[in-house]
Amino acid sequence: MPKPAQNGVLIYSGNFRSLAEFYQQLFDLSITRQTKEFISLEKDGFNLIIHIPPFETSKESFCTIKLFLTVQNIEATKKEALELGGKIFDGEWANPIFKVANIADCDGNHIQIREFMNIGDPTQDEL
Repeated sequence: MPKPAQNGVLIYSGNFRSLAEFYQQLFDLSITRQTKEFISLEKDGFNLIIHIPPFETSKESFCTIKLFLTVQNIEATKKEALELGGKIFDGEWANPIFKVANIADCDGNHIQIREFMNIGDPTQDEL
């Protein structure tokens, strides 16, 4: 099974299979993982995840396209984002490998930050 991506772009789409096919064919991306909720595409180390929108997320903390970046410490990163003029959104989510939170930069662009549970080995085998 492919390792979870540390950095890339997440696109939310109600028709994620069709959108994934568009990117796959246009940019020659390969499918690295596919579930009933998302398709993960990759090329030359670039990861693009096309995902069903998380409707339980408030509109304020939702953006259809967002970066996702790995950080050493979510809480420290959120604090620094605020100090630099950004914004933090409520909520954190986790799976057995990493936890995520959402922030915005000083222009309002949304960023998902990921903290791997075992930062020394962010490429564990299973989700």
